[in-house]
Parts: sequence; structure tokens; C-alpha cells
Amino acid sequence: MKKPSPAVPVSELPPEVRPGQSIELLKQLHILTREGKLNQDSRRKLKQVYHLFQFIEKLLLELPASDKGPTLADHGAGKSYLGFIIYDLFFKALGHGTIFGIETRSELVASSQALALKVGFDRMRFLNVSVAESTQSNELPDQIDVVTALHACDTATDDAIAFGLQKKAKYMVLVPCCQAELARALNQNKALNLQRTPLAELWRHPLHTREVGSQLTNVLRCLYLESQGYQVTVTELVGWEHSMKNELILAKYTGQKKRASGDRLVALLKEFGVEAEMGGRYPHMAVGLD
Repeated sequence: MKKPSPAVPVSELPPEVRPGQSIELLKQLHILTREGKLNQDSRRKLKQVYHLFQFIEKLLLELPASDKGPTLADHGAGKSYLGFIIYDLFFKALGHGTIFGIETRSELVASSQALALKVGFDRMRFLNVSVAESTQSNELPDQIDVVTALHACDTATDDAIAFGLQKKAKYMVLVPCCQAELARALNQNKALNLQRTPLAELWRHPLHTREVGSQLTNVLRCLYLESQGYQVTVTELVGWEHSMKNELILAKYTGQKKRASGDRLVALLKEFGVEAEMGGRYPHMAVGLD
């Protein structure tokens, strides 16, 4: 039988821990040690989650009041650090609203379910499906207020955007990771593009291919969101010393679809010679790719 974790006086807590945060939860998430300490990796992780929470909290407060409360879907949830901390700092006191954690690894889903039960977070739900599969799940409501994806890898961010569009999300909060799909597409026609346009020099070398592919992927995502009625802001999540996967895309639904953004998206796909490989990523733009 495990001994209970020793109580940690508030005065001895690391200064990074927010007031009101459950210390026991942070221990259960293995962010804090049993003695209430932070190692360097946990400090970096907590800093990222807290920064993201600051953005999300503002969006949640902007939502109109509802009897059922806000709904939030966290894609690529992993161990659900983000979901648990948002619930602890916002949903718990609110008394209503639901957080859905979406994760493909069944063992992480099971451990998150067990922890939610243990700490009494009864309005957290965990689905053992991919981001793409979640759009068809009957366990999710037809409308989701806030869609988040913290370091959802490669195309999972695109799937999260597709999910948000389907669920008529009011806000999307995305921190992309490992954008490799477009880099692969750039590689396929590299020789032809080098003959066609001097722009292909931007991705002639493998390192540049990866970097340009990552940058272009996020630019296309922003244009796609704008074309579908979202106001988009791009900023840093935290300082680059904490994470190289640091680009934060904030999208707020306004209903004002920007045709020019859709036209530019299509033009970029054609200019970079990837319309055949990447056009399917933007189904609402399909008519422009004919």
C-alpha cells in the first residue's frame, strides 16, 4: 500500500505553480514529485500548459452563458495534462461544462479515465479514437465550443481543424507539431519544380525542405481557416528556449468567409507544385483546385 503524498506548505511550492491549482492533481500527473518539487522537464511542460491555459481561459470567458456549460475537445490529448489543468482551474469551479480528451493510445485513455474518477472530475470524457475518427463518434456532441490540439503530430492538426469545422467550433487553439506531409509532397516533384521555378531553391536541400514544408503547412492552415469564416492570430506559445514546437494558431469564428484567403491558398498550392498531393486537405477549396 502506497503512503499518501506528504502535504506541501504553500510557501514551499515552486513559484511556477498557479494559485488555486490542486497540488495532488499535479502529483498524480507526475508534474510535481511527492515532495512537491519540479524537475526541469516538468517545469518546461507546466510552463507551456499554463501559457496555453491563459489563452483558452479568455476564450472560455467570452462564450455566452449556457445551462450545459462550455464544451472543449482536446485532440492528441496524450496524458491529458492540458485537459486536467483546464478542468481544475476553470471547469471545476464553474460547476458545468465538459472536456473531451481524444487519444489513440488506449493505455493513456485508461489511465486518464482512472485519474478523472480518482480526483472527482466527473465531467471529463476520454475517447480512444484518432482525431480523424472523432468526427464520426457518437460520444461527442454535434457542436463543440473550443477545439484544442497541443503538439498533435503531422496531419493530426489538419484533422483537428476539420473536426472544428464540422462541429462549428467557436474557437480553435492549435500548436502544430512535426509537419511532414507537405515536405514529402515537395520532395516528390523536386527535379521538375527546379526546372519550373526558381522558388524551388527554397526546398532543394533536405533541411530546407523540412523547414519550408513546416512553414508553408501552417500558412495554408491559416488561410484555410480564414476562408471558412475564422479570424486568425499567429503568435508564440512560449519562449523558443522552452520548445522548438512553438507556433500558436488562434482562430475565432466570425462567419466572415474570406474568398481572397481561399484564392491565395489555391495559388500557393499551384505555385509550389503540390496541388495534386495536398488539395484533398482543403475539401471546401476543392472547386478551386479543378
